Amino acid sequence: MFQKVLIAEDLDSINLAIDYVVRELAIAEIHHVKYCDDAIPKIKRALADGKPFDLLISDLSFKEDGRKVTLASGEELITAVKNIQPELPVLVYSIEDKNYRIKSLFEVQHINGFVLKGRDSILQLKKAILAIFESDQPYLAPELKHILVDKTTATIEPIDIQIIKHLSEGVQQEEMERVFKQKGISPNSKSTIEKRIGKLKVLFRANNTVHLVAMAKDLGLI
Repeated sequence: MFQKVLIAEDLDSINLAIDYVVRELAIAEIHHVKYCDDAIPKIKRALADGKPFDLLISDLSFKEDGRKVTLASGEELITAVKNIQPELPVLVYSIEDKNYRIKSLFEVQHINGFVLKGRDSILQLKKAILAIFESDQPYLAPELKHILVDKTTATIEPIDIQIIKHLSEGVQQEEMERVFKQKGISPNSKSTIEKRIGKLKVLFRANNTVHLVAMAKDLGLI
């Protein structure tokens, strides 16, 4: 079993619940941080001491409280951690339920497991830790496994996300070429933007750009 675990979670009640599960699994050394920034020096120190962490359990959302931070989210923390200790297994424990965002955690952040906070999440958390320790296969609860094989968002590219994001912020399709050029976003030609929006409408079966933005938000694309 894992011997040294770092838990990144800002709520005391959830910290206690995770701590309970970890102790039940007889994990010897448990460390907690409430800010993503505080995790990085701990991981660097552990590596320098020759006693690295062998599991990171992290939330995705951390509430702002006035403290200036460099890493504001779990995704940013995971990216930073992977740059320092690429082989460190990561388990995300979050209330996030958007398919696209969860799938992106596996495909972009290369996490090892995801547990959705909910009624039976403590049991799922225990199963996830055991599964990650025993196997190289990504862990998702049975009711979420369809996310990893969902092809709906497979053809969506970063430029599509930019287009939808700007539409959601009130930028009209006719203005987008100018806005993209000002911001250095490419491709930015009028014809490319029109084709991308048309493709996205077909992909999501959206009636118009307002409907497209609504569906994108439901999927967690923006």
